[in-house]
Amino acid sequence: MRIGEYLNEKGIKVTKSRIAIYEILSDNDSSISADFIYDKCRNIGMDINLSTVYRTLEIFEEKEIIEKFDLGNGKYSFTIRKNKHMHKLECSKCHKQIEVPCPMQQVEELLKNQTGFVLTEHKLMLKGICEECKDKK
Repeated sequence: MRIGEYLNEKGIKVTKSRIAIYEILSDNDSSISADFIYDKCRNIGMDINLSTVYRTLEIFEEKEIIEKFDLGNGKYSFTIRKNKHMHKLECSKCHKQIEVPCPMQQVEELLKNQTGFVLTEHKLMLKGICEECKDKK
């Protein structure tokens, strides 16, 4: 599917700048900053404002096209939303399991931003007491 069709399908008005921003996000394996996107757009000769980049990123986030990572100190990075890595949360009493989105993505982005370290794998075990078992005395 073409990018314009995809954005249209998501209810987003298709513009050259939105297509370019989507392409830049798609071309990067890791998350990138709004400033990086702005610089890339300027380097390819687009007449674009940084505020346009931010507005587009907000729209993409609202439409669940991208993920936004808080890197601290008012800095954020963005990446195309991919199939979510999930973890199971298991009740210690009744052993009921539910799937939850991986909370490690934010940690991975912080580690990469602060140390340059890229995680290649992680293991996370989540256990607790479900609401039904918690209410049973």
